[in-house]
Amino acid sequence: MKRKLSIIFAVALVVGSLTACGGKNNTNKTPADQTTTTDEGTKDGSTTSTEGKQLAVQVGPNPETIDPALNSAVDGGNMILHSFEGLLIIGEDNSIQPGQAKTWEVSEDGLTWTFHLRDGLKWSDGSDLTANDFVYSWKRVADPEVAAPYGETVLGMVKGFDEATTGNLDALGVSAPDDKTFVVNLENPCSYFESLAAFATLSPVQQATIEKNGDAWAVSADTYVSNGPFYVTEWVPDSHIIMSKNPNYWNADAIKLGSIKFVLMEDSNAAYSAYKSGEVSMIKDVPTEEIPNLSDNSEFNVEPIIGTYYVNLNLNDPAFADSKVRKALSLAIDREYLAGTLMQGTYTAATNLLGPGWSDVNNTEFLDNANGGNPYLDNSNFDANLEEAKELLSEAGYPNGEGFPTITYSTNDTAYHKVVAEYLQQAWGELGVTVEVEILEWSSFSAERRNGNYMAARNGWVGDYSDPSNILDLFMTGNGNNDGKFSNSEFDAAMKKSRTTLDENERSQALHEAEDILMEEVGTIPLAYYNDFWLQSSKITGSWHSPYGYWYFMYADITE
Repeated sequence: MKRKLSIIFAVALVVGSLTACGGKNNTNKTPADQTTTTDEGTKDGSTTSTEGKQLAVQVGPNPETIDPALNSAVDGGNMILHSFEGLLIIGEDNSIQPGQAKTWEVSEDGLTWTFHLRDGLKWSDGSDLTANDFVYSWKRVADPEVAAPYGETVLGMVKGFDEATTGNLDALGVSAPDDKTFVVNLENPCSYFESLAAFATLSPVQQATIEKNGDAWAVSADTYVSNGPFYVTEWVPDSHIIMSKNPNYWNADAIKLGSIKFVLMEDSNAAYSAYKSGEVSMIKDVPTEEIPNLSDNSEFNVEPIIGTYYVNLNLNDPAFADSKVRKALSLAIDREYLAGTLMQGTYTAATNLLGPGWSDVNNTEFLDNANGGNPYLDNSNFDANLEEAKELLSEAGYPNGEGFPTITYSTNDTAYHKVVAEYLQQAWGELGVTVEVEILEWSSFSAERRNGNYMAARNGWVGDYSDPSNILDLFMTGNGNNDGKFSNSEFDAAMKKSRTTLDENERSQALHEAEDILMEEVGTIPLAYYNDFWLQSSKITGSWHSPYGYWYFMYADITE
C-alpha cells in the first residue's frame, strides 16, 4: 500500500476490527508457501551463504532491550517479533491468526480462554516448548521484581493479577492442564483479549535460561534462546544483530531467508548512505532533508499508523504543577505549522490524543465520537491560541514568563525530533520561557525518560492494537509506561470502569470520559499523528508493514 506525500492527509487507516468475547475455534492459515531457497547471492543489502540469503535492514539503533517482558519501544518490538512468537500472531491483513496455538476457544461468559498448542513446538536450542512455558512467562510479566512496563495493560483483566503484583505469582489465573493446553481465567470479559494474546510482551521465554543468566540472558547471542522464525546468532553492539533462520520453528519450511541483519544505526544520514551503497535494503530512519527529493522515488514509502507524537511534562516537577501552565505551553504550539511545514507533511497536526485508527463501538472511529465530535485542540486560529496562552501563564503568576524556570527539553536526535525541539524553543520563547535542549542517545534517552529523570521530553505512542485503552492506560497512576507521572483519581476511576463494565456503550463512554479528563488537565501535550516513512528496495518481496508500526520480514525474499 504505497502512499505519496501529496495524498497523505486523505489516507484512511484501515485496521482489523476487534472480535468480541464468545465461542471460537479458530483455524486460520498462516503463510502457505512452504518452499526454501538456495538462490545465488544478490546485491542491494543481501548476501548468500550456506545458510541462504541475508537481508540487511535498519530499524533503529542499539535497542534498550529485546526482552519481550521489558521492551516498550518500536525498534525493539520489530526485532522481537522476528525472534519470538506468542500464542497468536497478527497477519498481513491485520487479522488475528494462529501462532504457537493452533486453535483456541472462549467460554460463553467470556471469562475462560483455552489455547491448544501445536504439536512438537521447540525452542531455538532444540528443547521442548510446552504450555508450562507460557505459565512461567505470563507470571513473569506480573512479577513486581521484573517490573514489566506493560504488565497492567496486558494482564490487568486476568484473575488474580492484583495479588500477583504483590509477589504471590501463583495467584495469577493461568494454568497448564497438560503440555499442550494453556488456560487463562479473566476477572472480567475482555473484547480485545485475542490482540493481547498476539502481543509480544506475552511471548514465552525460557525459564532455565533466565534463571541461569538473570537479566543478562537478553543481551548476548549465546543466551538469547527464542521460539520464533529467527534466532540471534551474532550480536555486536553499535554495529549489528544477526538473526538466522530457526530450524526448530514450527513453520520453518516457509522461511526463505537464511538470516536478517539488523544494522544498528542512530544517524539517519549514515543509514541513508548505507541504503544508497547497497549495504542495507531497507531503512526506517530517512534524513528529513532528503524527503522533498524522494517524493517521486518508487522505493520511498509513507503509510499512516495508529499513533501520536506528544510532549511529556514531568508532572513531579513543581514547574508544571499548575494546569494553567501546562495549557499555556500547549496552546503556544502551532501544530499546523509544525506538522505541515517543519515535518514536511509526513505527520498530521493533532487535535486530540487519540487520532485516526482507534476503534469505537458500532465499527466507528474513537476520534469521531470524542468531545461531542469537536476537537480538543482548535488549530484553526493560532494567533488566538497564543494570546490565550500568554493570559494563562500570567494568571499562573508568570507574566511574560517572568520567574518561570528554564525548561530542559530532552530528546534523541533522529527523524524530526531535533527540529521539534528547536521549534518548541522558539514557540515557548514567545511566552518568555527559556528552553534548553538536551540531546541524548536513544538507548539512554528512553530509560531516563521512563525513570522520570527529565523535565520535559518528546514522547509518542504507536498502538499495539486498536482498542483505545492501549494508549489511555499509559496515563493511569502507577502504569509502567506512565513517563509523565500523570495521576488523577477521576481518570483512574473512568479507566477502571471501562475494564469492568459488560456494556460496550458504557465502556465507550468511560474511555471518552478518560480522554476528556486527560485533555482538560493537560496530562500530556499532543503534537501530531504519526505516519511511517521509509526506504525499501523493490527487490524485497513478501514483506509487509502494519498500522502498528512494525515491519514483517520473516516471510520475505530477495529477488534479482
